[in-house]
Amino acid sequence: MPNIKSSKKSVKTDAVQTVANNEYTAKVKNSIKRCEKAIAAGDKELANKELNTVIANIDKACSKGLVKKNTCARQKSRLNKKVKEMNA
Repeated sequence: MPNIKSSKKSVKTDAVQTVANNEYTAKVKNSIKRCEKAIAAGDKELANKELNTVIANIDKACSKGLVKKNTCARQKSRLNKKVKEMNA
């Protein structure tokens, strides 16, 4: 446990921020899973809808610095490719 007043405050704010960050990363992971499940089921309409949700969630996590820029681009690219192959 820290002794300095500012360190005590930072412990509290770190805990709050960690919870918020975990929510965003969980949102990204769950939306990716839902999109891949729709692709596996062959539901084109749902897959396109979920892809838009995934892209929005990934971009938000990237802007908050939770996921690296290249990781975001890679994930979006792979999902987009899967959806396009399904639509073709």
